[in-house]
Amino acid sequence: MQTLEPATRTEHSAPWPWQHRLPRALRLSDGGVIAVSMALAQVLRFGTDSSVTLKGSAGLNYWLVTALIIFAWWIMLEAWGTRDLKVLGTGPEEYKRVAVASLYLFGVIAIFSYALDIPTARGYVGAALPAGVLMLMCTRWLIRRWLVGQRANGQMSRRLLLIGGPSAVAHLHKNLSSNPAAGYLPVAAILPGFLPQSPTGEELPIPVAGVSADLEHILSSIEEHQADAIAISSGSALKPRTIRSLGWELQERGISMIMAPALTDIAGPRIHTQPIAGLPLIHVSTPKLEGMRAVFKRAFDILGASIVLLLLSPVLLATATMVKRDSPGPAFFHQFRVGKNGETFRMHKFRSMVVDAETRLDALQADNEGNGVLFKMKEDPRITRFGAFIRRYSIDELPQLWNVLMGEMSMVGPRPPLPAEVDTYEKYVHRRLMVKPGITGLWQVSGRSDLSWEDSVRLDLYYVENWSLMQDLVILARTVKAVLAKDGAY
Repeated sequence: MQTLEPATRTEHSAPWPWQHRLPRALRLSDGGVIAVSMALAQVLRFGTDSSVTLKGSAGLNYWLVTALIIFAWWIMLEAWGTRDLKVLGTGPEEYKRVAVASLYLFGVIAIFSYALDIPTARGYVGAALPAGVLMLMCTRWLIRRWLVGQRANGQMSRRLLLIGGPSAVAHLHKNLSSNPAAGYLPVAAILPGFLPQSPTGEELPIPVAGVSADLEHILSSIEEHQADAIAISSGSALKPRTIRSLGWELQERGISMIMAPALTDIAGPRIHTQPIAGLPLIHVSTPKLEGMRAVFKRAFDILGASIVLLLLSPVLLATATMVKRDSPGPAFFHQFRVGKNGETFRMHKFRSMVVDAETRLDALQADNEGNGVLFKMKEDPRITRFGAFIRRYSIDELPQLWNVLMGEMSMVGPRPPLPAEVDTYEKYVHRRLMVKPGITGLWQVSGRSDLSWEDSVRLDLYYVENWSLMQDLVILARTVKAVLAKDGAY
């Protein structure tokens, strides 16, 4: 078969395209940050004295040790893939790699120091590691913010050609377009074996480059649309031999090939690839929040709720006083909600509405601005003046920390539903009740009241299916930002 020669490309193949400039800038940034942190540790521990030597090392100067660690740290970040284009701009995975690479380096230094009986100054190492990691994280965060802004404007993204059936291509395009920070910009689609136009009139949101499964057609479409990568999804109708030949051709052109299986809302830790007889089999582990995982989550809940209650006790007292002064009635509002495994419990909140709010609900149903299942109004007349303030900043939710201590709720989890809501659930939605509801969750940091019912369910099910302690910590951090921004709070 005659293959196409790589065509001359435009800006995407310039001498220093962004794919090369960005990692290069990160290498310079990382080198500078590491050098500053190590020099700072050296000065803090030994001052500017250049004669200080490492004991037991035949007079090895500490400034030379600092230079060696700077070089080793820089290499470690490169080896751990912290500058890989696939993780830049994604956030948690990038930060995780930076932290793990740094910890491994200093772990190796500690092992060698112990094995060779070299008494490295603890103050020196104790200052270098946290200072370096903190500064690396801060610079990566700043670069990420800049990169996300660029990608939101269609810049600094990899041009992606989608191959698959119409529904799979539409789904992939929707998810990638809604998350520009991932760095993929769908530019065209190939629909092997399908019609170029939809018989229903629902056309794809991107141009259809063709419907042929021929290798030469795919390669010419890649060059025509200047794609940096292709994504092969379900329904592609490409033969294994064609995919293998396509991989070889793409390798010669420096273009990435991505396989996008029809697995949605499944986090990376649950996916494991096992090559058997030349077949890359994908295993998806079953989500289970039990055993030691459940113990860790419960311990985290007790510790977190206790600390927050202790620190915010003056705020809780002041809020209760203001609620009583603002309108007649009790300071707290109690309501039955459905928890884990469908068990009901009494949830506590600061009262933010008038005392007869429940009886007035039916009269307001015509003005419901919620998502069809939940009642929401941006200008709810039942909300008191002070109640609007505490709802805006989620202060009314703080008494739920007591529910967490009692084991009825968790710090992070799905939104606690009303019994009437659960009665309307479809069968699959009941999976939300496999874990304890949370004071905050993915729904809280993703729009709150502005979410549709389908999005709320999807986020809750994603949490249930993919729980991890690290994810809880990330959600808690994002909650602070969401509360301060007042997104979707009414």
